[in-house]
Amino acid sequence: MAEEEEVGHILAQFRSEDGENTGAPFDLPLSVTTEHLQAVCNQILDNEDAVPYSFFVGEDEIKGSLNDWLTGQKSKVDTEKAIEIVYQPQAVFRVRPVTRCTSSMPGHTEAVISVAFSPDGRHLASGSGDTTVRFWDIFTETPHFTCKGHSHWILYMAWSPDGQKVASGCKNSEIRLWDPKTGKQVGRTMTGHRKWITCLAWQPLHKDGVCRYLASSSKDGDIRIWNTSIGKCEKVLTSHTQNVTCIRWGGEGLLYSASQDRTIKVWRTDDGTLCRTLQGHGHWVNTMALNTDYAIRTGAYDPAKGAAHATQGSASAEELTTLAEERYQAAKGSNKELMVSGSDDFTLFLWEPADNKKPVARMTGHQQLINDVRFSPDTRYIASASFDKSVKLWDGKTGKFIATLRGHVNAVYQISWSADSRLLCSGSKDSTLKVWDARERSILMDLPGHSDEVFAVDWSPDGERVASGGKDKVLKVWRT
Repeated sequence: MAEEEEVGHILAQFRSEDGENTGAPFDLPLSVTTEHLQAVCNQILDNEDAVPYSFFVGEDEIKGSLNDWLTGQKSKVDTEKAIEIVYQPQAVFRVRPVTRCTSSMPGHTEAVISVAFSPDGRHLASGSGDTTVRFWDIFTETPHFTCKGHSHWILYMAWSPDGQKVASGCKNSEIRLWDPKTGKQVGRTMTGHRKWITCLAWQPLHKDGVCRYLASSSKDGDIRIWNTSIGKCEKVLTSHTQNVTCIRWGGEGLLYSASQDRTIKVWRTDDGTLCRTLQGHGHWVNTMALNTDYAIRTGAYDPAKGAAHATQGSASAEELTTLAEERYQAAKGSNKELMVSGSDDFTLFLWEPADNKKPVARMTGHQQLINDVRFSPDTRYIASASFDKSVKLWDGKTGKFIATLRGHVNAVYQISWSADSRLLCSGSKDSTLKVWDARERSILMDLPGHSDEVFAVDWSPDGERVASGGKDKVLKVWRT
């Protein structure tokens, strides 16, 4: 090794994330930095526009020069062989961390339970214990519409992936649709569940360009699929024996449901058939996420390109479907859809639910129940929030533990990723939000401001804003 350092060169081989060699092995001076590696990699790949990359040897990221990396190695590196350098493309655009509260918007008369930006980040909706859904003008940061109709707490809200409708579910087991442009209810109130609504999920845009179908889950143990254009329930999926806590509508025609009966069930949506039951958790399953969630949520809107056709209203349903299909396939890649589930048993499981009953990985480390779990938009990371006051980061492909983010002094309720997957925002019972740097595994910003617990947090898909709401009944917008 000493000889190699004197010579100052090393044999290197570029590899893609999928494990394929790129080009032939070549000689690199040890003084080479990540900037040089970026230039070489872009040239080998014939990229017309330079793409930013991160470089890894094994699990270690090269952050300075190759020499710095070699010096930091505890075990001896065999420099007789080619060192495999894995390159990972990063988001071309960069989201800046939010640093200040630009407005505190009162209006709700009870706790704000959910906040959600539209798929293009241009509209903001909130649901509250005061039985109203409210739309806010994010440019003037003022109230836009107050939607009245529910008679009990709004427990869950979901934007249709084309951004044209918001569905809300309440404790009185009703589901209503709202038009963000007028604040008026769209169509009939959908009733059928016997207990309160726990989760809502729209069919992905690439499967349904007009966003007709909506799935709902309830404490009554059922999942219902609604045709929202006529306001009728078309299928009732029954098999869970307790409260269904969470549902996700995947991009391959499957619906996933998690329950307090400790199972996750996989359903085929076209005929309502139960495909398989995933078992492993020892307590209630509270939350789950798909690695394609972000692409499904944003539909035809691409944060890297700014406003998509979806926001212009000029695209047909077919065009939106095509754009959404491209984005979904890019997120999924050549692999199967992955799902992660979090439970009251303090563990997470990583699954390939379309094919396999057995988990890919069991992820342990949290000391309390897991309340929220999210894949990063680029699918490389999983973040989990727990009542043990911490946020943990895991590898999005293997489920391997990466780091614990500590800083909150009470339970962490919800987390949200920035569109470029570099930053993470968390809301906590300790009344603060915190912004974390996912790559440096450190806190970037502490954002006090709420006077009580923060129940909901959402980072807009365009990366410009974070919205938060909680027990103090105030909706706050945070910006850079």
